Amino acid sequence: MEVACASCSARNRVPAKRLSDKAKCAQCKAALLPLARPVALASAQDFDELVRDSPLPVLVDFWAAWCGPCRMVAPEMEKLARDRSERVLVAKVDTEALPTVAQRFNIRSIPTMILFRGGAEARRLSGAMPAAEISRQLEL
Repeated sequence: MEVACASCSARNRVPAKRLSDKAKCAQCKAALLPLARPVALASAQDFDELVRDSPLPVLVDFWAAWCGPCRMVAPEMEKLARDRSERVLVAKVDTEALPTVAQRFNIRSIPTMILFRGGAEARRLSGAMPAAEISRQLEL
């Protein structure tokens, strides 16, 4: 999967199974990991690789650009990614761009957050809420 550098925005390819390792940007040499921002998944293959191979639990935010509550929860997901970067990876799936992934998980309302552990769905939560409540309900 591709990870954008927080310093220079360069795209870096990092295998999902190595996301708990230390890595540096190929362009500016800034630290890439741990991921302190949500990762926007660009394809179903990236989604599958991340959920299957990640050494950490993966919290996926299913959202769409036109959704007001999704825009409200986006900064809360940023907080979770930043504050819990050592314990969970936060990813985002745009349901308009990846409808087959959304259909596979029967996403009927957005925002919906699904926590994956060991490649399988562990918990699910729908609706906009603060980061602390998301963390509490998903037991992060």
